Amino acid sequence: MTIETTQKPQKVAINGVDVPTFVATLGVVGQQPDIAKFTFRANGEWLSGTHSRTAFPGFFGAMAEQQHRQPHSIDGDHPQVLCGTDNGVTPVEMLLAGLSACITAGIGNIASIRQVKLTSVETTVEGDINLNGILGLDKGVRNGFSGVRATFRIKGDAPDEVLEQIVQQSVARSAVFDVLTNGVPVTVAAIAN
Repeated sequence: MTIETTQKPQKVAINGVDVPTFVATLGVVGQQPDIAKFTFRANGEWLSGTHSRTAFPGFFGAMAEQQHRQPHSIDGDHPQVLCGTDNGVTPVEMLLAGLSACITAGIGNIASIRQVKLTSVETTVEGDINLNGILGLDKGVRNGFSGVRATFRIKGDAPDEVLEQIVQQSVARSAVFDVLTNGVPVTVAAIAN
């Protein structure tokens, strides 16, 4: 009688994700959980009217201060119909973009770990807001979104049910989805000069 052993094929980089490094990182973090504690930062500056700029100078992660490879910033503003100058997207649009980007990143990583080659991922994220709340005209209306809808169109070399599972796993692991659906304590300090 012969005993045959079968080996799983090595996972390879796919979809722009270095899967062997990702798998190794998971192993290291599993053995040293403090590596996974991160603090992200955003530094904003008012420019004029409703126009502001937010820069991302760096972050703390992997037990050390980290810098981005290049400077990043986003301009925020309101459109003219909301008394702005339309020099950037609205803050609530940034929130929708954050949800889209977070889940899409997860889809890329999860598909790659599963060795599913993606051909496209397209998102549509919409949020409904009644400005009577922000404007102080109706105290019964909340200031933020009353609802958010996200649609992910995914194509790849796996059956539809596997692609749908990848999206659902990404939603389940999304930090932005978690913050939006479970809330998070926020503290605000005002320092006047």
